[in-house]
Amino acid sequence: MKKLIFLLVALLPLLAAAGVRGDVDGSGTVDGTDLNELINILLGKDDANNYGGRADVNSDTQVDGNDLNLLINILLGKEVNPPTPPEPVTQTFTVYGVSFTMVTVEGGTFTMGATPEQDDEAYNSEKPAHQVTLSSFCIGQTEVTQTLWMAVMGGGNPSEFYGSFDRPVERVSWNDCQEFITKLNQKTGLSFRLPTEAEWEFAARGGNHSQGYKYAGSNTIGDVAWYAANAYFVGKSSIDYGTHIVATKAANELGLYDMSGNVMEWCQDWYGSYSSDAQTNPTGPDSGLSRVTRGGGWSGDAGYCRVSRRNGDYPLSASYFHGFRLAL
Repeated sequence: MKKLIFLLVALLPLLAAAGVRGDVDGSGTVDGTDLNELINILLGKDDANNYGGRADVNSDTQVDGNDLNLLINILLGKEVNPPTPPEPVTQTFTVYGVSFTMVTVEGGTFTMGATPEQDDEAYNSEKPAHQVTLSSFCIGQTEVTQTLWMAVMGGGNPSEFYGSFDRPVERVSWNDCQEFITKLNQKTGLSFRLPTEAEWEFAARGGNHSQGYKYAGSNTIGDVAWYAANAYFVGKSSIDYGTHIVATKAANELGLYDMSGNVMEWCQDWYGSYSSDAQTNPTGPDSGLSRVTRGGGWSGDAGYCRVSRRNGDYPLSASYFHGFRLAL
């Protein structure tokens, strides 16, 4: 027990990660006093009722070793059953008999770019991290599928991987996306577009319900992404080589699928360097040579699939790595 106590004391700077669940003494802050009191309770040195149940860190109505284990996991930075976000607010549209769903993302303020805890993995292009405030918008629940592409474009499928038309469309350039969006808007009378880079990252992070994950929906990339390890390095002879049917991995906090992996997604912005200045509804540089792509894609390694990772490609590029999702 003494070794455990020494370990916990050494990890006290991480106590803030525990949130109000670890506020045993009800002081409004999570600190060493809470830890000492919880240890005393668990050792039988005091009556848990004196603390009004606040020592019940895991909310199972008992104060026992499980509470201490949970607190240790919090201190070690392990995932501990994050709160379930509300059901996403969605709108479904149908074009030429093909339906697709958009998810409402409530506006908010977030830190865009590589945060300090990601600094060892981050590229200079992801820095400096800066504050961004966005208005509410809608974004595609999935990447645009081959089925939707063919419906809007009147046939023709540019994709390399077409075993199922529910795979994302790929081999489309930024310019191709603009042509698709123009035709979609003519048909619907709406104003669909590509997401801005800031909107894309905010949505990938989970918007106002973000749990701070490294990838879009998890710190375990295989749970949420088709990427190099399970879709590229498997080799061309494997049925898992290439893109996959959308929404076959877990969604992120907003109910969005495949924002890490599957295809690299075009954004509206020209690619350029970040500023440290706080911004509201940024749209990127006024001009440039490359347009932003995000998400890493099916051939990208784990580092490329992080939510802050960014790339730029020429607007005419149309490889089997490139796809997109809509914004509104």
